[in-house]
Amino acid sequence: MIFEAISYETFGGLAVSLLMDYISRFKLFFFSLAEAYDALDPNGNITIKWDIMSWTPDGYVAVVTIYNFQQYRHIPPPGWTLGWTWAKKEVIWSMVGGQATEQGDCSKYKSSQPHCCKKTPSIVDLLPGTPYNQQISNCCKGGVINSWAQEPNNYASSFQLSVGAAGTTNKTVKPPKNYTLHAPGPGYTCGPAVVGKPSKFITADGRRVTQAMMTWNVTCTYSQFLAQKTPTCCVSLSSFYNDTIVPCPTCTCGCQNNATHPGSCVNPNSPYLASVVNGPGKNSLTPLVQCTRHMCPIRVHWHVKLNYKDYWRVKVTVTNFNYRMNYSQWNLVIQHPNFDNLTQIFSFNYKPLTPYSSINDTAMLWGVKFYNDFLNQAGPLGNVQSELLFRKDKATFTFEKGWAFPRRVYFNGDNCVMPPPEAYPYLPNAGSRLSFSMLTILMTSLGVFLIFA
Repeated sequence: MIFEAISYETFGGLAVSLLMDYISRFKLFFFSLAEAYDALDPNGNITIKWDIMSWTPDGYVAVVTIYNFQQYRHIPPPGWTLGWTWAKKEVIWSMVGGQATEQGDCSKYKSSQPHCCKKTPSIVDLLPGTPYNQQISNCCKGGVINSWAQEPNNYASSFQLSVGAAGTTNKTVKPPKNYTLHAPGPGYTCGPAVVGKPSKFITADGRRVTQAMMTWNVTCTYSQFLAQKTPTCCVSLSSFYNDTIVPCPTCTCGCQNNATHPGSCVNPNSPYLASVVNGPGKNSLTPLVQCTRHMCPIRVHWHVKLNYKDYWRVKVTVTNFNYRMNYSQWNLVIQHPNFDNLTQIFSFNYKPLTPYSSINDTAMLWGVKFYNDFLNQAGPLGNVQSELLFRKDKATFTFEKGWAFPRRVYFNGDNCVMPPPEAYPYLPNAGSRLSFSMLTILMTSLGVFLIFA
């Protein structure tokens, strides 16, 4: 009986352990799927297409193209890194428009050396200014790819590679597996290669169509949770009808400070500011932020500025607190029910996003080229701003219960943390007529300018 009791308890404990492990794995899998799904861009993804263009004596020549089909999430500097695992013992003999970061062990090749012999190569784009004989179409941009909505003519990146020891027919060639895409860090999860219909190409004169020998596609989706464990941006709020300025929540992007993590932030008034910013690690992707309550690299401030009879006006300011990052081709995505009545926007580009065609409540905003499309690193010039003029819909418009503030804000595709709803600026008890003196409005606006400019 003692033996049976021990066996039963051991088995029971093992069963519980296995069950808990299964539940945790399921929760992690489900959480990853939920994080990867973006309700504002439900079809957004990065598609990697392999087109085998010709056969060689021991393999093939292929053109690999990375398409960014995401509406507002782009691949910023230092660009993408694409990796995979070869299905057999393939090598890369040569490349155009890209290069492998490591050659690997090619000692068994005596007469000529392959470009890369690694089982798991990592490929990067070539830099601008690469000689023409090393380029192909859509290459050599340093791995930077713009978003589909922001610049539809520049959403792809390509390279060509000659693969050996790979097979020379559709039946003997095997697609690589275990794809990884770092853009520029982790965050993307890639599925398996799916063999599809061969791509077709139209010649320059439009009179002839050719096609690839074989084509397969890989789909990669983005998860902010995988990219970074802590948020990267936050939202603060203010309004002309309430002198309360709602800041970003404390420790929004982590609670690191110089006492517990030396060098994690920089005081802008420090006499050693220049030496810290330009010191060791200045080229690191790890943010070096200004010491604030929220500790975020980016803050987006939404200020309800003015109220007219038929219109109302908002000022949006984006501030960069990161001393190690200049954000080029930045963008904002803001969700608010009055975007269907946006009348005018000053100094930003605007594009409506309608993931659900009947609802127009989401806007994509980005800078005007050569004017404010470059968000400078932390400092006096580290901000961009614009104003939005909305027409009132009398059936829905109100300043009550936080209606005038955005529901969701993204910066460069990452979801920004909003203040808690109970902290939003509220209407005074006097009612909804908003009978304020011009002095009150001017003083509130001046206070916002001094704090957030």
